[in-house]
Amino acid sequence: MNTTPSAPRHPFEFTGKGGEYFRIWIVNLALTLLTFGIYSAWAKVRRLQYFHRNTSLLGASFDYHASPIAILKGRLIAVGLLLAYQAAASLSPVLGALVFVVLVSALPWLLQRSLCFKLANSSYRGLRFRFAGSMTDAYRAFLLWPALGYFTLGALFPMAHQRIKAYQHANSFYANARFGFDADVKSFYGVYLRLLGLVLAPLMMFALVAGVLDIAAAVGDADGDPGETMRTIVKLVLALVAFYLLVFLLVAPWFLARMQNLVWNHTALGPHAFRSEARARDMLVIYLTNFIAIVATLGLFKPFADVRVARYRLTRMAVHTQGNLDDLFAQDARAVNAMGQETADVFDVDISF
Repeated sequence: MNTTPSAPRHPFEFTGKGGEYFRIWIVNLALTLLTFGIYSAWAKVRRLQYFHRNTSLLGASFDYHASPIAILKGRLIAVGLLLAYQAAASLSPVLGALVFVVLVSALPWLLQRSLCFKLANSSYRGLRFRFAGSMTDAYRAFLLWPALGYFTLGALFPMAHQRIKAYQHANSFYANARFGFDADVKSFYGVYLRLLGLVLAPLMMFALVAGVLDIAAAVGDADGDPGETMRTIVKLVLALVAFYLLVFLLVAPWFLARMQNLVWNHTALGPHAFRSEARARDMLVIYLTNFIAIVATLGLFKPFADVRVARYRLTRMAVHTQGNLDDLFAQDARAVNAMGQETADVFDVDISF
């Protein structure tokens, strides 16, 4: 989305603090453990309310309104579905496969309901967001295109990603104003191709190191030294761990920054355009230092890490307004069942790329 030079720029602000969120996080963790997971629904609401209420634009904060009871009901249904799948798989591989197919077939419906629930329970200036994507389009975005991506060995994954974001953004509303999305497939392929290059480079280095170590192992075997062979195996394992750390700690922040910019720089709310200027090197420093701190504190730095990431990603975004945001009119909030979002959570599904 292009903005005119005269369009006023209004940055997002995040006022959350690590110490404040740590108190919420540690209580949530303790009560969730003490109640064998039941309190997790209340913990989720408290977490989302903290991040929403500490995010502001033009001096007004966002808010989150979901009922913990509704989330708990959805979560219990999700656990029931998961147990049903495990029971079917234990009885018969064929029965388990059939149940799995049924669950996958229901996934687009669950994700569509998840988006409805999430937006219906989010507000800004007292006005609710809403999602109006059709079920037919949900099956295309969340089932058809990802399936084609798998069948083409990943060649269509960028197109599938573009279709998902288009479905998500172009069918979202704030009050009566509709969001727009105009990022093309070519832009997604550009990011994915560069990502492929960043992944292949360390992979080739790992393959080279592994080849050298294989030769060393062969020499060790010829000399009859089993200790040398074991040391070579250990080196291979360490090299593999180092490779994965390199990919997830170096490449993932780059991808997140590039994708945030691509998606939001092509998103608008009526005449108002969003702008994201996240930098890959900044994300790299944040994620790398967060990882080190979390390991060093045995996980206690996690809430501080979450706040650092949220603050950076939000403060690198802004809205360029055309006219007055107050011209947007409220739309009555719709009652949306929590089951879709919570089922998606249990099955580890997240479309917020």
